[in-house]
This record gives sequence, C-alpha cells and structure tokens, in this order.
Amino acid sequence: MKTVRIGSGAGYGGDRIEPAIDLMKHGNLDYIIFECLAERTISIAQKRKQEDPALGYNDLFEYRFDKILDALQTNRVKVITNMGAANPKSAAELCGRMATEKGLKNLKIAYVEGDDISRRLEDYMDFQVLETGKTLRDIQGEVLSANGYIGCRGIVEALEHGADIVITGRVADPSLSLGPLMHEFGWSWDDYDKMGKGTWVGHLLECAGQVTGGYFADPGYKDVPDLWNLGFPIIEVDETGNGIVTKLSASGGLVSVETVQEQTLYEIQDPENYFTPDVIADFGHVRIRQQEKDVVKISDATGKAPTGYYKTSVGYHDCYIGEGQISYGGTNALKKAELAKEILEKRFEIIGLRCEEIRFDYIGMNSLYGDDISSQISSHIPTEVRLRVAARVKTLSEAQMVGDEVEALYTNGPSGGGGAVKSIKDIISIASVFIPSEDFEISVGYKEV
Repeated sequence: MKTVRIGSGAGYGGDRIEPAIDLMKHGNLDYIIFECLAERTISIAQKRKQEDPALGYNDLFEYRFDKILDALQTNRVKVITNMGAANPKSAAELCGRMATEKGLKNLKIAYVEGDDISRRLEDYMDFQVLETGKTLRDIQGEVLSANGYIGCRGIVEALEHGADIVITGRVADPSLSLGPLMHEFGWSWDDYDKMGKGTWVGHLLECAGQVTGGYFADPGYKDVPDLWNLGFPIIEVDETGNGIVTKLSASGGLVSVETVQEQTLYEIQDPENYFTPDVIADFGHVRIRQQEKDVVKISDATGKAPTGYYKTSVGYHDCYIGEGQISYGGTNALKKAELAKEILEKRFEIIGLRCEEIRFDYIGMNSLYGDDISSQISSHIPTEVRLRVAARVKTLSEAQMVGDEVEALYTNGPSGGGGAVKSIKDIISIASVFIPSEDFEISVGYKEV
C-alpha cells in the first residue's frame, strides 16, 4: 500500500529550525510543513506590507529558507508553508532569488493567494462577530486586515502542477498536510471520511514539538527525555488515511499514546465537530495505539461535509498596553511591593490616567491565579517580589505614563526597588466572522528556478 511521509518543520512563527533540517536530512520525508501563523500574526504582517509592499511575509522567512534551500541541495523534500503570511507572492519571489544565488536548479515555487478579503470587507459590516455577538460595524479601532482560513485546494492545485515549494497565506493549519494527502492519494473532495483522517494528521503535525513531548512535559509527573534536543514529528500516512506517528531516533522527546491524545484535543472545543474549511472532522472515536517505542498508530478519525463558510479574522488596532515592573527583596519585600502599588494607584489618579483596564501583579505570588487561588496554594512569606502593573489605554502618551510612574519609584517609593523596566505594546485585536466560501477567489502563481 502506498504511503506518504510528512514531517513538521515549525509549530509557530518563531519556532526552531534545527529539528526541521534534521528531518529533511534524515527523515526520509516526502513533504515537510512549516506552520507559522497565529491569529494576530497575519494582521501584524499586513501592517508591515502597508508600510512596504515588498514585505508582509514571516520575519524569519529568509533565515529559515537559507537553511531549507541548503538542505534541498541533497534532499528533495517538498516544502509547504504559510510563511507567506500577508504577501505570499513576494515571499515566493524572494525564495526564487535565494535559490538562484545558491545554484539550485529545476525548482518550481508556487504561491497561493485569495485569503485576503479586506477589499470587500464593507460587504460584511453587518455580519456578527463570534467573540462579542456584535457586528463588524461596532469595532472601535482602525481595521488592518481581513483574512479567511481557506482550505487546501490551492495547495493541491500547486502540487498537481509540479510545485516543489508551496507558499501560502492564511491557510487553515491542518490544510497544510491535507493538501499533499489529497494530491498523492487522489482522494475525492466529497470523501469526508478520508479528509477527516487527513485533517487529524494535519492537526497532530501543526504544532511540531508539542506532539513529541514539548508541551507534554511536566517534571516528576510526565517526564520527557532530552528536551534540549527535542525532535519534531513525522507521520507516515497510508491510502486509507490512517498513519504512524514517530520521530527521529537520535532526537529527544517522546511519542506516546498520551502525547498524541493531548495534541488531538489541543484547541478543540468539540472533538466530534472540528470545523475546518475542508471538512468537519470527527475525532470522537479515534484509536491511538503504541506499537513500539516512539511509534504510535493512529486510526478511525472521520468527517462530514464542511459548513460552506470560512472563518475570517479581521485584525484591527485596538489599544496600547503600558507596562512597568520593579523588584523588591528582603523579609519586607511584600509589604514594600504593596506600598508601591498603593503609591501607583494614587499617582494614576493625580495624573488623570484613563484606563480601560488595569491590573497589578505580584509576580511569583498571584500573577497567574489571582489572590483567592494563590493564597490557598502557598502561604509562605516571599523574600523577593516583582511588582508588575499593566494598563490598557487608547493613546500612546497614556501608555508612556504607566512605565514612567513605575520607574519614578526608584527615588519616590519604598526603599530597595530595583530592576525597573517599562514597555509599550501596540495591541492588534481580532474579530472573527464567517464569510461564504464562494466569496473567496483562490489563485496559484508560479516562479521557476
């Protein structure tokens, strides 16, 4: 029976490159995927593209492809990635120039476009926003982008035309893996059982080191060997859509029933109804079996027809967050931090700081769980406390005030304060709407080297 081996090269925009190159060299792969887009990532990329039309792709694109193209000199693995972000065409052109400089030949680079629907956004202003129940028209802030989670059809088209590298924008994460499976096995677009299985494969691969123990590790409870050398996963899939999850034997981490179970449920609200643009996948009755060390067999996912809508992320400039931190040490550290908080609260009133939201944290004590839960976990008296204040404001000048007041505690607050830092974050938020899939015009372009 024919099988296809797909490796995972990245699980997020800033992931490591070394495990991916190891897979390309030693994994006997047919394909490797690089999943590098988060909800807000593409909005940030759109902002960069507005500033410079040649930009808008992943910040680490050149760094990664410098290593990827070197590996392709001797290991012709097909590469599929959403590192094109807001500008797949520009990314493909850059990839082509880099390949030419390295002397690579007979390389076909495809780029998939059509997820960007911002030019038509006015048609959808009365659509309901998933997060708030209000409409897009109610958004308070400058709209920066609107990108739909398109499916794998553009990837399949690119592969059918002989693409060696496929660069996309906002393609749904599991579609990066479903595309090559649809192409290699010739699955029908209405074979939702196999598409559900292929989507499970993509879901397991999309977060890279999570399924090989990276997000699983919990020392003393769930120990994982050699995390410093964590390897990324490989899934070998057969024509039925079932497969084997494994990793390179020389790499750290582990592949077990438990790691696969955890990743299966990761970011899944309803395992029986995982909505993607290609299929509604059903993981409710999957079988996960350990065959041997670091080898897990997966089977029995299924699926049903998609909804006919693409979830679309509308990015908009929401606010600024001004932040300041300062540390206190010694047996009186907590009381000093509490006094510093009191001073800041009064100072913010005096200077007229207008906050949509503000929070104070004693890092190491209550910053994760709040006072009620944290006080039950531990009652020890800390000998060091770091006070953090963060305020959500509308203007840059107000955000600056927050950090300035924290820094002023050096000479105007409790004794012994040190390590003060301040920062400002320009916050891009996301409003999600569902737009009919037929409103998106998917196209594929090519660059030959």
